[in-house]
Amino acid sequence: MTREGNLEAPTRHALDWKSPEFNDEEACLHEMERIFNICHGCRRCVGLCQSFPTLFDLVDEGRTGELDGVDKADFWKVVDQCYLCDLCYMTKCPYVPPHVWNLDFPHTMLRAKAIKYRKGEVGAGERFLASTDVHGQFAGIPVVVQVVNAVNRTKLARRVLDRQLGVHPDAWLPALALQRFRWSAPKSQSQVVTNGERTPGKVAIFSTCYVNYNEPGIGFDLLKVLEHNAIPYVIVEKEACCGMPKLELGDLETVEKHKTANIAVLAPYAKDGFAILSVIPSCTLMFKQELPLMFPDEEAVRLVQDAMWDPFEYLVARHKDGLLRTDFKQALGKVSYHVPCHGRVQKIGRKTEEMFKLIGQSVELRLSTVERCSGHAGTYGVKTPTHPVAMKIGKPVFKAMAKDEPDFISSDCALAGHHIAQGMAEAGTPAKALAHPLTLLRTAYGIP
Repeated sequence: MTREGNLEAPTRHALDWKSPEFNDEEACLHEMERIFNICHGCRRCVGLCQSFPTLFDLVDEGRTGELDGVDKADFWKVVDQCYLCDLCYMTKCPYVPPHVWNLDFPHTMLRAKAIKYRKGEVGAGERFLASTDVHGQFAGIPVVVQVVNAVNRTKLARRVLDRQLGVHPDAWLPALALQRFRWSAPKSQSQVVTNGERTPGKVAIFSTCYVNYNEPGIGFDLLKVLEHNAIPYVIVEKEACCGMPKLELGDLETVEKHKTANIAVLAPYAKDGFAILSVIPSCTLMFKQELPLMFPDEEAVRLVQDAMWDPFEYLVARHKDGLLRTDFKQALGKVSYHVPCHGRVQKIGRKTEEMFKLIGQSVELRLSTVERCSGHAGTYGVKTPTHPVAMKIGKPVFKAMAKDEPDFISSDCALAGHHIAQGMAEAGTPAKALAHPLTLLRTAYGIP
């Protein structure tokens, strides 16, 4: 569908989040009313997430069958179901800029979330769940980790988490790592620097909260792949949370604090010609899209944006430069691969899928790709009110991933991978093995 006679791609406007109008609740409700009326007349996004069915049910069950029959107080029910995946904007909506209607559903929901947060209407449990660099501080502490992980697996502890933090008793929760990635990984690996036409020949690694505190093995797999390909790397000197959990909560002031801490560290790497790699798609997207939209006038933010790469985006570009080793030795069999939403929104194409297909040219790898939201969406998938909805959203993915009884299921988003594995198990089709794509790449190389 054309947008007022042109075929331009969707464009994003900067987020003027510090302006008085942005934080004006009446102005926000007026904009939601405008957008909801358009969505009600279109309904193209009904299958994406629970925001749209919630909105359409409110309209259809209202006094008039139109939006004017919906109480504006109920608009917040729609807001609460949005987890800012951006897929409506990037893949479905025909009315996004440059269309004259200028419809930006995710940023309008973010605006509403920010107003709600400023009003003090976000509970302590939600705020704690979004503080990944706070509850991750227990990781790597001997005895404490074993105790915390053991206790969190008990029914009693899960009931307490449900009551105190709003964590659903049945939701999968990540365990704390026995050793943090940043504590145990070599700080750098020096080799011959070879610059490619498309790729810098040296890498700076932003490890992310999840890899640092929960699954350091993913980070070590990346290091082994880089070493195998003679790509020198450094672990960035220090880092804070990327800010995505706080963004999804509407806590934009804390997002700014994390931005200030991280950009001060990352910008010098960008200036020095490093490719900055982050293995969690949401964290990568934060630096590629969200922070540049929030701070469009900051040169350092733009420098980091230009230097930030998804790992497989970098490795595939490295292959196109003729600098990636393809000496794959280990067959992977049947792999069901899930493309996460925050990978799709980066607009880089299916780079992980490209790598799997490259592996398949040398060893046995029968690939099935699933490109649909898993439903996990950060804390949305673990919260008591929304975990059942997250499982419902993910059902088509669980079914598709189980097709042909794969040897491995895999997703660039580790959280989505575990969510999918849980959904498959509950459906009676448990996965034989769950492995991150970087783990499968390391395995295919035959690296122990």
